[in-house]
Amino acid sequence: MYDLIIRNGKIIDGTGSPWYYGDIAIDKGEIIKIGKLMNCRSNEEIDAKHQVVSPGFIDMHTHSDLVILDEPLIEAKVRQGITTDLLGQDGIAAAPLPKNYVSPWRKNLAGLDGTPPIDWDWTTIEEYLKKIEANKPSYNLAVLAPHGNIRMEVMGLDNRPATDEEIKKMQVVLRRSLDEGAVGLSTGLIYPPCCFAEMKELEALCEVIAEYGVPLVIHQRSEGDEILESMQELIDMMKRCGAHLHFSHLKNCGKDNWHKTPQVLKKIDNAREDGLEVTFDQYPYTAGSTMLSAILPPWAHNGGTEEMLKRLKDPDMRKVMIQEMATAFKGWDSMSKWAGWDGIVITSVESTEKQNYVGKTIEEIADIEGRKDYAGVALDLILYERNAVGMIDFVMNEESVKMILAHPAGTIGSDGLLGGEPHPRAYGSFPRILGKYVRDEKILSLENMIRRMTSQPARIIGLQDRGIIREGMAADIVIFDPNQIIDQATYENSRQYNIGIDTVIVNGQIIIQGQCAYQKPAGKVFKRSYQNIGI
Repeated sequence: MYDLIIRNGKIIDGTGSPWYYGDIAIDKGEIIKIGKLMNCRSNEEIDAKHQVVSPGFIDMHTHSDLVILDEPLIEAKVRQGITTDLLGQDGIAAAPLPKNYVSPWRKNLAGLDGTPPIDWDWTTIEEYLKKIEANKPSYNLAVLAPHGNIRMEVMGLDNRPATDEEIKKMQVVLRRSLDEGAVGLSTGLIYPPCCFAEMKELEALCEVIAEYGVPLVIHQRSEGDEILESMQELIDMMKRCGAHLHFSHLKNCGKDNWHKTPQVLKKIDNAREDGLEVTFDQYPYTAGSTMLSAILPPWAHNGGTEEMLKRLKDPDMRKVMIQEMATAFKGWDSMSKWAGWDGIVITSVESTEKQNYVGKTIEEIADIEGRKDYAGVALDLILYERNAVGMIDFVMNEESVKMILAHPAGTIGSDGLLGGEPHPRAYGSFPRILGKYVRDEKILSLENMIRRMTSQPARIIGLQDRGIIREGMAADIVIFDPNQIIDQATYENSRQYNIGIDTVIVNGQIIIQGQCAYQKPAGKVFKRSYQNIGI
């Protein structure tokens, strides 16, 4: 007698192999038997006739780090078929977090990860993971060690190069974080304090991850004007280190740069031909989303949020910021230049007074205020909200999205910010790909796309017991109708669940079934083990 049998499904096993019909028996969270199981019995059965049965999807870029401490079941994620989230992105995340930096760090993360009502009572990766476990999540979580947090622990939030001694201390903190279970290193070279680092600092940290055999997951310094140069410097660095390079949310931004997309993909191909492991994740939309303060030049963030807010009050500094935002400069991309003030939409604010600005562009907000100084309006909003402002920025084109989506080295990451009126990617990324780009536009076969949502990300972050439907593997499973699956979330109404995903199973327990969602302590917090490394 098994716990659960899924019968009559069209199984796509996550390896890229062709589909086949079969039944799946599950017991104690594990796939026990696959085949025609007519004589087997179970406590519960699901008839998956006319539906696809696949491994659970792994979201390779998420910002659920704080929300998961408040909401054990993030329904927007699991209803997409996501059974595992990868936290700790962009080099600025929840842990490690020294106690004396809790206040400025909360402000730094507010526009990215929100401000849920939680106790900030952890300091290390280990303590943070235990806190997630104590909240009994309904789906699985893994975490990257964020470069910015590591830098902050060693040398604070100052905009200066690290000394050789400080770099050695960062390597120690990184090793400790990996030993506590982190599955790789992340950085975001547009976000403070990561953007204050010299490349030799990042290279020293990558020497550590090469020893551990884990990836650098990176928001590179340029995703448009200097994207080819940015990619090449990273490829050259990683060849010296011998470590795995994984680009976060690979895209090509700004109308003047869209023609570079074939060259971007050629960079990846050439690096792989030279023997360097290069992969990436992507979300299927032409707009990005982050904190509004990402429009500011890097120097404006020096010393943390409070220092940034002081600069926003200084008329002379504001003048320089506005000029640099309009023109950009070598080594820094200007998002406001790419998108224009009519292409930046506010998704979240913290105050009650400005809630009517959510869903409006900066130009529309300026009209409400009777102003024409659009950059000034944006700076004033950051100042008023004390950095707790999220945005959507329209900077990409559809042809580039399709070209990147077709590349075999890719995985999928929603990059979903969950506060306010979020980008629709927080609710619709995975169903959108399977409905729009696989079924309707035939960018890639269903088997190959499922591989990129399951076994490929599992391999990258070292989840050896999932990502494939096979006997002995963990029972993370999604059941969906390939003829119906599609996203419903839009930029105008983003908090809408998809259609077509009928059942989501996490470690053998049904979490989503039809319209019902069940908060159960089914999730696992992954702690990668490195017992055999020779260091």
